[in-house]
Amino acid sequence: MSRIATTLISALTVCLVGSGVVVAADDDAALEAVRAKIGAMFDEIEPQHVNASPVEGWYTVQKGSIVAYVSKDGRYLLQGDLIDLDRQVNLTEQSRTSARRQLMSTVGDDKVILFSPADLKYTVTVFTDVTCTYCRQLHSQIDEYMTAGIAIRYMLYPRHGPASASWATSEKVWCAKDRNLALTAAKLDRAFETQKCDSSVIADHYQLGQEAGLNGTPAIVLADGTLISGYLPPAALSLRLQQAATK
Repeated sequence: MSRIATTLISALTVCLVGSGVVVAADDDAALEAVRAKIGAMFDEIEPQHVNASPVEGWYTVQKGSIVAYVSKDGRYLLQGDLIDLDRQVNLTEQSRTSARRQLMSTVGDDKVILFSPADLKYTVTVFTDVTCTYCRQLHSQIDEYMTAGIAIRYMLYPRHGPASASWATSEKVWCAKDRNLALTAAKLDRAFETQKCDSSVIADHYQLGQEAGLNGTPAIVLADGTLISGYLPPAALSLRLQQAATK
């Protein structure tokens, strides 16, 4: 679980369990009461993050792809997947997927390191750490992904966080004149030319990864917001994208 997710759940648990909100007679007043309580005790949660849920008597708390449920009196918190058994649909995962799709749509190609084929069929976003083994395995096959028509939008996600060696390397990659060549060199532990620049985009990528609910790297986000945790070889990813396109 991401650090933001852990912080959110821990804070909400402390804030909500054991002291209920006085619920007004109508639903709107009850919702506002819960929003006010959460907002007062956890500054990252804003009123629009708390809304009605599919289950009567509960509200959904959602920030990015991080989802929890709070009872209408503000006393109880549930974390986990909400599944509609009649429809056999994971409603929580649907919310996460939609949130990830929206998050990725806010990042233009000028804010990623893009490897794009001449014959473009699909585009995915990959959160990568320059030092992780499977991230390197994925990148070693970049030509095969390109041959399959898959564009890779790399976002730099040093999984050990700020002040780590991979964070410093990621900043150097971003500041290189040719970021594509620099990223390839970094994953091969080779030297590359770089310069000083505004590297705050690394912090932006890291924050987005936290909000997207990453558990590690590589993490592949499809165009519809579906998250694939871990490495998929070119043929397997191509098949997954074909299946997603037919839904």
